[in-house]
Amino acid sequence: MAFSQVGDKKQERQRPRQFGIVIGVLPTGRLNSITDVFGVKVGQVTLIKGDSVRTGVTAILPHGGNIFQEKVPGAVFVGNGFGKLAGSTQVEELGNIESPIVLTNTLNVPSAATGIIQYTLQQAGNDKVASVNALVGETNDGWLNNIRAQYVQIADVMQAIRTAGTEQVLEGNVGAGTGTVCFGFKGGIGTASRKLPASLGGYTVGVLVQTNFGGVLQVDGVPVGEELRKFSFSQEILQDVDGSCMMVVATDAPIDARNLKRLAKRAFLGLGRTGGIASNGSGDYVIAFSTAPGLRIPHESKSSLQNQQTLTNDAMSPLFMAAIEATEEAIINSLFMATDMQGFGGHTVQALPLEETLKIIRKYNRR
Repeated sequence: MAFSQVGDKKQERQRPRQFGIVIGVLPTGRLNSITDVFGVKVGQVTLIKGDSVRTGVTAILPHGGNIFQEKVPGAVFVGNGFGKLAGSTQVEELGNIESPIVLTNTLNVPSAATGIIQYTLQQAGNDKVASVNALVGETNDGWLNNIRAQYVQIADVMQAIRTAGTEQVLEGNVGAGTGTVCFGFKGGIGTASRKLPASLGGYTVGVLVQTNFGGVLQVDGVPVGEELRKFSFSQEILQDVDGSCMMVVATDAPIDARNLKRLAKRAFLGLGRTGGIASNGSGDYVIAFSTAPGLRIPHESKSSLQNQQTLTNDAMSPLFMAAIEATEEAIINSLFMATDMQGFGGHTVQALPLEETLKIIRKYNRR
């Protein structure tokens, strides 16, 4: 169990909802996780060694089958393009995703891509595959991790993919979020979900984030960063505003690539609700996909026609709201679950002080 030292007290690290902080108005899925979207799997490898290795891999699989042979509709939205989202142009062009989505650090994007490719080539039924569009996102964890050493290996990537499961996703200092920093505090991996009522389709939207960016932190509308006097360009934080945020949005709603891109745009609004400013050096990207079985795209088809039923534009608004709320909560979850970390060069990043944060939230009557 993780704890954060706050003065003379130890505050157990828990998600905001366990403290009575309910972000948004829509209900969550069972786990309040991206894995609430049926079939979605997440695997993570965390690398912590000595005083300079603080990095890892997070893999998101749209379904547990052969993704190359059964592609899913997908889209990418670029909030700020200072990053290395490998494979994005083919997703943009064709509107589908044919590989696991892997998140890691900036200088290990090539290792991640190679791991995806090797995994795909080794899958049964892919013996004639000669091209794989590996989709890899990243953030720069170079403050806590010796990023130039490129510690993430191909085997780590393949392990994250092969061990992916549908259970609750670990959050905070894990996987691709092991060495990240957010709002000047320890960032990491966060996830959340929303379940629409049956009257609005009953669909689920799940989000997973890798947080490594700056701004002025808000928790459920409360100006926590301002109250703590710790925010970008303040006396306490004169830099560390750059870094990046990767956001992955999954849904079981039958949405085509065009409306998935619209859904991805709304996730970026969720980042804004937390106080993120998408600074010049922050690569902020959203990857969105649908797991709806009727929308899978076979690699080879006997017909040149597709017969699919997708939601109308008018039916998208509830899903937009779900993506905004789930993204906001996933980011806050990453902060609440992260713990203090010391790493490369003796650099230390403190976790969000929960006791002080909860006092501020009570002050604003938001609990």
